[in-house]
Amino acid sequence: MGRLVMCDHPLIQHKMTIIRDKNTNTKQFRELVDEVAMLMAYELTRELPLEDVKVETPVAEATGKRLAGRMIGLIPILRAGLGMVDGVLRMIPSAKIGHIGMYRDHNTLQPVEYYISLPKDVEERELIVVDPMLATGGSAIAAIDMLKKRRCRPTKLMCLIAAPEGVKAVQEQHPDVDIYLAALDERLNEHGYIVPGLGDAGDRLYGTN
Repeated sequence: MGRLVMCDHPLIQHKMTIIRDKNTNTKQFRELVDEVAMLMAYELTRELPLEDVKVETPVAEATGKRLAGRMIGLIPILRAGLGMVDGVLRMIPSAKIGHIGMYRDHNTLQPVEYYISLPKDVEERELIVVDPMLATGGSAIAAIDMLKKRRCRPTKLMCLIAAPEGVKAVQEQHPDVDIYLAALDERLNEHGYIVPGLGDAGDRLYGTN
């Protein structure tokens, strides 16, 4: 079973409280999502493999460390996932970006895909799927399905907030994928929204209704 990792650093928790506040405006919301994604990237990259490397300092030769193994790929689920990409890129600037376009049908609550674009070397990269909300889990499961069908290797799912129902669904369908969260909320309501949640992340990121 994939791990459920809670990113509970005090700065993340402080910023998440402001993100949840309905009075936080679009500019502030967008900046805070970016900042939390950057902070979460520390936790996501904690176990990246390293190798020894020799460097010359101004004084003498030293043995340092550099990243080894598979490179990273970020796969945001459009559109809300885009709000987290820049924050992660500041920590992992060599990552390549793919995009999966998907929306949730408000009647069936099922994901509908409309677009996918991936880096040419995507099969060689360790992939992190990015989406602010993990509600029913449908979009995340569909996105991971799409990647696996293309012989890709999604290993992590990064979300700001999740409902227990969504976590359970992803773990059952993709037990090889670790889930990283800033908050695990109470439940889903009858409309499939996370409670207490933060509303619709895409609308709040881009100022739409």
